[in-house]
Amino acid sequence: MMHLVTWNVNGLRAIMKKNFTEMVREINPDVLCLQETKASHDEILHALSEFTDFHIYTNTAEKKGYSGTTLLSKTAPEKVSYGIGIEKHDKEGRVITAEFIDFFLVNVYVPNSGQKLVRLDYRKQWDTDFRNYLLKLTSQKPVIVCGDLNVAHQAIDLKNDKSNYNKTAGYTQVEIDGFTRLLEAGFVDVFRNFYPNDVTYSYWSYRFNARARNTGWRIDYFLVSKTLINSVKEVEILTQYFGSDHCPVSLKIS
Repeated sequence: MMHLVTWNVNGLRAIMKKNFTEMVREINPDVLCLQETKASHDEILHALSEFTDFHIYTNTAEKKGYSGTTLLSKTAPEKVSYGIGIEKHDKEGRVITAEFIDFFLVNVYVPNSGQKLVRLDYRKQWDTDFRNYLLKLTSQKPVIVCGDLNVAHQAIDLKNDKSNYNKTAGYTQVEIDGFTRLLEAGFVDVFRNFYPNDVTYSYWSYRFNARARNTGWRIDYFLVSKTLINSVKEVEILTQYFGSDHCPVSLKIS
């Protein structure tokens, strides 16, 4: 059994001050994928210096204090790569791919379309290029994708669907269609596959007391190649863990 966890930490140095180490030890993942680390390589290694039982891989943005992904694994992957091979996308530190014997694990922090949807056109191109990248991987072996995909796919995946539709980043038809095409390309949204009618969120704005009121969004995912879905033993959104505006999501696979 392998235990994988994804968590958008919204600033690694900030969450380290909120019992992050203790929470990770309690969750006890074999692989931990972090998004929005917002720190340099050296800052990340310093912050995670207590995690001596993990191999640590980082992908940082050129822009200081922005974006970034980190992957921690108790077992060293056979190979680790960074980005998707397209320069305009790979400046923001959004993708780490770890190759294990039986599958690829892709840790991703998908671009947000921004206030007033100023990056929506860029996001549309990203979705196409990222999907093509995943399809290249799946031609070699099955793929597990995890991270903050910055989209609520269905109305059940956010609290106020009607007021946000085509107005708010993460719930436009462009982004919904991009996610749908991922599913059509052979991936399964694991949580929704197991719990088709479950209303559970993974992100809550820091504003308007959103988490206490559970005014949230489900935008953090595990997607797996269809050939892997029968190997999944458990998927859980760990809403009991705080420290970020996102909570961790857990997957156990044989």
